[in-house]
Amino acid sequence: MTETPKFELMNPKPTKHNHGFHDHEHLHDHHGHDHAHGGIGHSHAPDTFGWAFAIGIGLNTAFVAAEFVVGLLSNSVALLADAGHNMFDVLGLFAAWIATVLAMRAPTARYTFGLKGSTILAALFNGVFLLVAVGAIGWEAILRLLQPVEVPGIAVMITAALGILVNGGTALLFMRGRKDDINIRGAYLHMAADAGVSAGVVVSGLLMMQFGWRWLDPITSLVIVGVIIWSSWNLLREAVNMSVSAVPSSVDATAVREFLKKQKGVTNVHDLHIWATSTTDVALTAHLMMPGGHPGDAFISMICDELAHHYNIGHATLQIETGPEMECASHCDAAA
Repeated sequence: MTETPKFELMNPKPTKHNHGFHDHEHLHDHHGHDHAHGGIGHSHAPDTFGWAFAIGIGLNTAFVAAEFVVGLLSNSVALLADAGHNMFDVLGLFAAWIATVLAMRAPTARYTFGLKGSTILAALFNGVFLLVAVGAIGWEAILRLLQPVEVPGIAVMITAALGILVNGGTALLFMRGRKDDINIRGAYLHMAADAGVSAGVVVSGLLMMQFGWRWLDPITSLVIVGVIIWSSWNLLREAVNMSVSAVPSSVDATAVREFLKKQKGVTNVHDLHIWATSTTDVALTAHLMMPGGHPGDAFISMICDELAHHYNIGHATLQIETGPEMECASHCDAAA
C-alpha cells in the first residue's frame, strides 16, 4: 500500500517537496481577519482585542468594587449578586486574555500545535466559574426571599445605571469579533447580559421606591441567575465539546465526508477526524481510497482549498491509499 502524507492549507502557492511532505503558505483575509498560514498558524483575537480586554478588565474591576460597597451599605442582595457575577466576568476576561496571548506562541517539538488549545481551556474555565457564581447568587436570593429586608431603591438604581454604561460599553468592544471566536463571543454575551441585568435592577429599584415591594430585590437576583444560565449554557457546552475533540458545531461532518467521497477517483473515505485545535482553528485528517493511483498535488491542493473556504477547516492532512481497502481495517479507528 502506498501512502503519501499531505499537509495543505488555503490557497496554496507552488509546492515545495520535502521527503513526501508538501507544505504551502498563503496570506489572505477571511471575514475581516487575517489568517497567516505557514504550518498551522492563524491570527485572530490576540492581535486585535488586547486593548478591549485591558479596558474591559479595568472598567469592570472598578465597577465591581463600587457595586460591592454600595450593595453592603444598602443591604441589596441584587447588587451583591450582580457584583459577584461581574467579579467572575473580570476573572473570565483575564483568563481569556491570557489564553489569546498563549495562543500566539509558535509550535514546539512538544506542543506541535503551539498553545492554541489554551483558548479552549479558558472558555471551559469561564463556563465552570459561571456555574459556581449562579449557585451562590441563587442560594442567597432564596434566603432573602424567605426573609425580605429593606433596600434603599435610590442607591440600587444609581449603581445599576452605572453598570449599564460600564457593561454596555465593554460589550461594544467585543461586538466585532463575536462571530469568529467563542472566547470573544463569551465576553460579548456576558457584558451584554450584564447591561440588560443592570437595566432590570434599575426597574426593580424604581418599583421598590414606588410600592415598597421588598421581595422584588431577591426576585431580581433570581432573574439574574436565569439570564446568566441562558446566555452561557451554549458557550459552556461548546467549550466542553471542543475539550474532548468533538467536531466543532460550525462544521457539518456529514457534508465534509460526502464532499470528499464525491471527488473523482475516490472510492471511499475513512479514518476521518475533525476537531478544534483552538476556539478559532479547525483541523482534519482523512484517508482517501483511490485505487487508480495518487492523483497528484493539484488534486490535493484543490480539496484543501475547498475545505478551507467552504467548511472553515484551515489545517487538513489527507492520506491517499491506492491498495485494497481491507488492508487498512486493522489500524483505522474512525467510522467509515
